[in-house]
Formats: sequence, C-alpha cells, structure tokens
Amino acid sequence: MPVHVAGAVGDFDYEAHGDGYVRQRRTDPRIAVLIHAALGDARTVLNVGAGAGSYEPADRHVVAVEPSATMRSQRPRHLAPAIDATAAELPFDDDSVDAAMATVTVHQWSDPDRGLREMRRVSRGPVVILTFDGDALDQFWLADYIPQLIVADRPRYPPIERIRAVLGGTSTVTSVPVPIDCVDGFTEAYYARPEAFLDPAVRRSQSVWGFVDTDIAERAVARLRHDLESGAWDRRYGALRNQPEFHGSLRLVTALPAGHSTQVA
Repeated sequence: MPVHVAGAVGDFDYEAHGDGYVRQRRTDPRIAVLIHAALGDARTVLNVGAGAGSYEPADRHVVAVEPSATMRSQRPRHLAPAIDATAAELPFDDDSVDAAMATVTVHQWSDPDRGLREMRRVSRGPVVILTFDGDALDQFWLADYIPQLIVADRPRYPPIERIRAVLGGTSTVTSVPVPIDCVDGFTEAYYARPEAFLDPAVRRSQSVWGFVDTDIAERAVARLRHDLESGAWDRRYGALRNQPEFHGSLRLVTALPAGHSTQVA
C-alpha cells in the first residue's frame, strides 16, 4: 500500500521512510553548478526543505530548515544542523537572507503557495527552486512500464507558471539536463541505467513509489526485469545507454524581486 500519510507535514512520511535517503540522493556536481550560479552573489542562503543537505553551497553561510527529524539526522557533520521548521512558517524576519533555495521539495509541501510566499518574504534576493515539470514527466520511458507513477506524481508538482506567479518579480526557467551518471537518485537519474529500478533501495528513495499500490509496482518491476533479461528494453531504449544527458522534466526556477540587482549589497 502507499506510504504517504494524510495530515502529515508534507505528503510523504519521511519519519518512517526517509532513512537511507542520503545514500541514494546525493548532490550531483553538474546540477549543483547551475543552482549555485542562480544564487548569484548571495552570501547568506536559506535552504528550505533541506533534507540531508544536498546542493547546499560550501562557500556561503547556509541556514537550513527541515521538519523531519529523520532527515535532519542524516546531515553530514560538516554541515550546520537544520532548524526544525516548515516552509509555511519560516522563523525569520523579512529580507533576512540574501537568497533562498529549495531543491526537489516544493511538491511535498502541504501548502506550496504559502511556502513560496514565505521564501519570497525572507529573501531580499533570488529565490531558486529546483523542481520537476509535471507536464513533462511522461517523456521518461518508465511511464511505459508504470503509467500509474505519472498519474500519481503529476498532481503533486505545482505548475511552473504557478511557481513563477506566486514568487512574483522577474523569473527565468531553465531546463536542467540530467547527466548519464547522475548521483542524485531521482527517477530520471536512471534514464540510462534501468537495472537500478530493480533495487528496492533505489525505489524507496523516490517518494512517488509510495503513491502507487504495492502490487502494481511489483508487476511493473517484474516486467522491467523480464525485458532487461530478454533484451526487449535494449531493443526499444538501448540508445539511451550511450546518451550523455537526458532533457526531461527537471527545471530550475530563479525568481528575483522587482528592481533587484544581481549584485548583493
């Protein structure tokens, strides 16, 4: 059965199912370069829904917010402890940080609009959101094996234009290419490594599997295993194994307040 929890802080129970995330969901350095560039010259950065600290820049002062004790406990020792708080109620003054970031987390917030407004309130500069475009999720071959995954996942993601509208000011949207050896284990990270989905630990680190009935997921995995063993997957999708990057649904939204300079005062 699905493992999401109604009435939880977010739409997925990280207290019960977040253990081990840090082993599968690591900072990919190529994606990190784009995120850190979007932060501009910010010296103080708020990371909202910080999890175990992926993508936090090492050369700036970072304050992290994370409501799950399980996720906070997985932060590496070289990172500052995260504050127990939610995006919807950030315990900071207006314009108190140079920039704010949230990476692959907005879709799990109980009230994304409120969380985005809070980020805009506390940041005097960029608000940087790494997320997925729900309308582009079905470009990934996994949709052919388990379309229920897309059906479950698509409504979770706030539309990109909605994110831009809530944040206001001026904003840009960048399509983020996923490298073939991406070390951040979201679903599209394995576009060229289909065998990874046979590993339960990989699937457990992707929250969307918790929104699909177990028997449906098991049948999809069994079909994938069969197609890998028979060569059917490679006959259909094998070219992906040598494709250096995948342009799928990963997006980077960078929003600046009206009249903001790219330089931090």
